[in-house]
Amino acid sequence: MAGNRTIITLPEEDKQWLESYSRAHHISMAEAIRRGIRKLKDVEREGTYRMHVRNSSGIWKSGDGLTYQEKIRSDWHFQ
Repeated sequence: MAGNRTIITLPEEDKQWLESYSRAHHISMAEAIRRGIRKLKDVEREGTYRMHVRNSSGIWKSGDGLTYQEKIRSDWHFQ
């Protein structure tokens, strides 16, 4: 995997934990950090999605949304 190198500073306790975690899972510390970053990104995306759902809740004020969808899609033809 090509990428950029980054130097990070960790408290000794976190470094020891990361070393232990990496050994237990048979991965490099760099891979453990990459996985952690991917997980954090997933959590952030999920939070953003939930925020948009929360902020858009109740916007539709023209009756039952499902009835409206069924009406406008009634002329769609699927095969």
